[in-house]
Amino acid sequence: MKRLGMVAIAGLSLLATNVWAAIKSEPVNYEYEGTKLTGYLYYDDAVTEKRPGVMVVHEWWGLNDYAKKRAEMLAELGYVAFAADMYGDGHVTDKPDQAREWMTAATSDVDAWRGTALAGLEQLKKSDKVDASKLAAVGYCFGGGTILQMAYSGTSDVKGVVSFHGSLPSAPDGTEINTKILAFHGNADAMVPPDTVNKFKEQLEKTGANWEFASFGGARHAFTNPDAGKYGIENLQYNETADKRSWQGMQDFFKEIFQ
Repeated sequence: MKRLGMVAIAGLSLLATNVWAAIKSEPVNYEYEGTKLTGYLYYDDAVTEKRPGVMVVHEWWGLNDYAKKRAEMLAELGYVAFAADMYGDGHVTDKPDQAREWMTAATSDVDAWRGTALAGLEQLKKSDKVDASKLAAVGYCFGGGTILQMAYSGTSDVKGVVSFHGSLPSAPDGTEINTKILAFHGNADAMVPPDTVNKFKEQLEKTGANWEFASFGGARHAFTNPDAGKYGIENLQYNETADKRSWQGMQDFFKEIFQ
């Protein structure tokens, strides 16, 4: 009878843990060269020890609900995730022309582009919930290009970056890359043509970087976003298989780099 009581108490304790544990989010205000930025930190409040941190960089639409959802999903996997803001001033849109304008402005100065990304990484790095020796970054579309530029900056703070249907900017000659790179690409992505893909690979090979590239047949741009089709752009299309396989590939990659 005593044993049954102990089992019951243990069961209640487990139930209480499940009830009270939750993914929390909190805004983080910061700035880069006078631009006010607001990112969001996501974490499981049931975990007390420090854990690896992952920065998430949004698509060209701005820091919208999709980017935040990915950060939340990372927190559910046990990481502290920071959804970084690359535009500032609450810039979020569903209009392609406006998104293109903001992205063009953000990428026109490569040093500022990298600097804004690194400012977001710094917010993640200094969280008291994060093991600052275990950092990574993921990015979607424009965000994929952003985390690649961060890797090209030579930073040694980040163990690995993962690009999902990213713009695939090529590394300049002579670039020193100190972080592992994993890129997932849709083979039917008209926004990132074969010439761009080939140049991306060639330059990484020249630098001697540790990199991997995976291409999904039939997948178009934004293949991880279930809402990709709502923007009225033919090349934007969700692909469930590519989404699931790339997400699993990211998890395997993190297990490797965070050993």
